[in-house]
Amino acid sequence: MGDQTSAVELRADPLALLRTRTSSKWATYPGDVLPMFVAEMDFPIAPEVSTRLVELVSRSDLGYDGGAAGVGEAFAGYAHDTWGWDFDPADLSTTTNVVVALTELLRAAIEPGDGVVINSPVYPPFFSLIREAGGTVVDVPLRETSPREWELDLDGIEAAFAAGATAFVLCHPHNPLGLVHRREQLERLADLAARYGVIVLSDEIHAPLTHRDAEFVPFLAASDAAHETGIAVSSASKAFNLPALGCAFWVSGGQTARSRIARLPESVTHRTGHFGAHAAAVAYSRSRAWLDSAVAAIESNRALLAELLAEQLPGAIYHEPRAGYLAWIDFRPLGWGDDPAKRILDDGRVALTPGRAFGHTGRGYARLNFACSPEVLTEGIARIAALR
Repeated sequence: MGDQTSAVELRADPLALLRTRTSSKWATYPGDVLPMFVAEMDFPIAPEVSTRLVELVSRSDLGYDGGAAGVGEAFAGYAHDTWGWDFDPADLSTTTNVVVALTELLRAAIEPGDGVVINSPVYPPFFSLIREAGGTVVDVPLRETSPREWELDLDGIEAAFAAGATAFVLCHPHNPLGLVHRREQLERLADLAARYGVIVLSDEIHAPLTHRDAEFVPFLAASDAAHETGIAVSSASKAFNLPALGCAFWVSGGQTARSRIARLPESVTHRTGHFGAHAAAVAYSRSRAWLDSAVAAIESNRALLAELLAEQLPGAIYHEPRAGYLAWIDFRPLGWGDDPAKRILDDGRVALTPGRAFGHTGRGYARLNFACSPEVLTEGIARIAALR
């Protein structure tokens, strides 16, 4: 059973305390820079997770992971309660992180040189992990239906499948847009994958951070065809702010998808972090009230960011996400060039992620992390607006 306690207000740690952290978000830039780039949250972690980690240390339980944490059962319970998605916990396998999972699954599923479809602007490691797995990147950019709305270009995806692509890496919800793909698009994507013999690897790491005004549909639950052709990949690291702990997982779909990864070496699962597995199990089973509080804080900051940009940077085009805490901002109307993040860092002392890292369609954009205090968010936008 999940955590039945009520959510309480979650506040970001004070800036002075945050600057004592040694993670990449806080160690990359000098102390006068506000770091709003890498996807780490400024909130304290869930107390249930913290307690479990302290328990492990207190009994020197620091060995190799033996699968006893119960990640499969915990995530299956969470998926059932949250999305109505039922699967056998035995179909879940763990490894160290989502990028490793995607890389190794692709390596097993494709032949060298095979085309792998992605949709830019998209999470930058997708480009390199496809090449590492031996594939060829086939970019079918998201289709912009208006200055603030995007969707999968299913006609372009079908053309890529027809031309010989054998795999598709779906970002769902989509990073950097926070786009939650609609069920009907997922159903059509699955039908296309089945028709052309394509395996779909669905990266669903941001799914637990779906906002309350959106509906997340797990790819494997979208249709029978999706279940047969897909594999879902995820981790507690993003939703519960635990990337240091080294645990991700995938859920195998039907026999068609499983047969494509039959060459996956057993050693992949041996990379699971013991701390990460225990933290994930506790997060999904006992820390749901904390997650509800995190989503509420993120939604509040999402609205605040919209107000700040409208008041102080009305020329910037902001796509309000419906999942996660990453804002995709189009600075092209301000005339700040292909890499506005450089000017914002050099002159405003705010670190954003350059849009061009997400593919050629990201030129002129930057990604902003707003999982911080309202005060830090307000200061960050004020510094950027002062550059006009």
